Amino acid sequence: MRLSDPEQAMLDGAEGRAVQQAMSLLYRYGKALGAERLVETNNVCGGSVGSLPNRRSVISDSDSMEAVFSLLNLDSDEPLEIPRVKTMAYKLIEAGDPDYYEMQGVSARTQQLIQKNAVFCDKIGIQRCNTCTPYQVGNIPTFGEHLAWMESSAVVYANSMIGARANVEGAQSAAAAMLTARIPYWGYHIPENRHATHLIEVDYPVESMMEWGLMGYFVGEVVKEDAPVLVGVDKNPDLKKAKHFGAASATSGGVEMYHIVGMTPEAPTLEAALGGKAPAETIRFGEQELRTAYEHLNCADDPNVDFIMLGCPHSSVEQLRIVAGLLEGRRVSENTQLWIFTPRALKAHADRVGYTETIEGAGAYLMTDTCPALGRVFPEGAKVVATDSCKQAHYLPATLGLDTWFGSVEDCVNAAVAGRWQATPP
Repeated sequence: MRLSDPEQAMLDGAEGRAVQQAMSLLYRYGKALGAERLVETNNVCGGSVGSLPNRRSVISDSDSMEAVFSLLNLDSDEPLEIPRVKTMAYKLIEAGDPDYYEMQGVSARTQQLIQKNAVFCDKIGIQRCNTCTPYQVGNIPTFGEHLAWMESSAVVYANSMIGARANVEGAQSAAAAMLTARIPYWGYHIPENRHATHLIEVDYPVESMMEWGLMGYFVGEVVKEDAPVLVGVDKNPDLKKAKHFGAASATSGGVEMYHIVGMTPEAPTLEAALGGKAPAETIRFGEQELRTAYEHLNCADDPNVDFIMLGCPHSSVEQLRIVAGLLEGRRVSENTQLWIFTPRALKAHADRVGYTETIEGAGAYLMTDTCPALGRVFPEGAKVVATDSCKQAHYLPATLGLDTWFGSVEDCVNAAVAGRWQATPP
């Protein structure tokens, strides 16, 4: 892999040990991927530094965050002095809500680690947006911009709906990109790799957010990690529908980019989306495929629901408005809990316009910074959950052992009020 003179200088240690280790990591990573060079980036979204559940065991109370960052994010046993980041760098989802962490089952020690991490992020210049949807809170990339982002649902949105250039990065490559402003030039950074491989013929009037999520879940299962192009879609998906379609396809199959002919920026025509090549496979999506995906995601038998989760990916302002409207004048059952997740910046807006007052006045909770699947947060004793998220419905049975119902946001709010799942399958 070829390095430019500035990159070689970083690898030689001209900018200190931490930057040297970061460049060494990216050089080895790029060579393993078969990349021929690095590409500059000024937009990095990385993971939590040492405070998520699977990292707690390697952190002692006496460890400095520099030592933790060095070990977990730069693969260095030697504690390094971490300089301020070179790029616009954003921190993704956290381990718990700072106001509701006790209710979520987050320990006091973990909350202390979260606060310690926050101070460290501020010190080195990482923006704590604490959300899986950075594009909802100010980080809106431009067409053709090279990104170094973690979080599969954010990457598929940026690639597909915006036309930015990104692969799903790990904690180490994203951290290294923050310190070097570089990322390996491979995968979806390369124009010829961005063409569709599979043709999806949509033979169903997909309209609701739930239907977009189910279609995404089906598409991910059939194309795996390849890139689909959809034809037959009547209406361009809005933000909430595109979020759920992309998140579902990334969950069931690892899709990082899709095209919709005449709607997404790199698919003005089917020929353009396919790059002039024939599709590897043509697949139909109709009513039966939608029903099959729905049945697959519903693994619960007990209609008594004790936990309802909304907001994965994190809820938009529109989704908060919808939920507040559905809860107006109603009350969540005393036998269940309704948690809605949104970015902290959007909760501040919800506070101002009254959505939070309506939601919490109905006995629900508007939470930020985390989610059940990643933070492993849920009400104590919960056994049956309902959600409007294909991603959560896919992960919660395995990660938290919860029997799961999947449906529309209306289905979920009605279940929260009744304490029972009463939805009719599509």
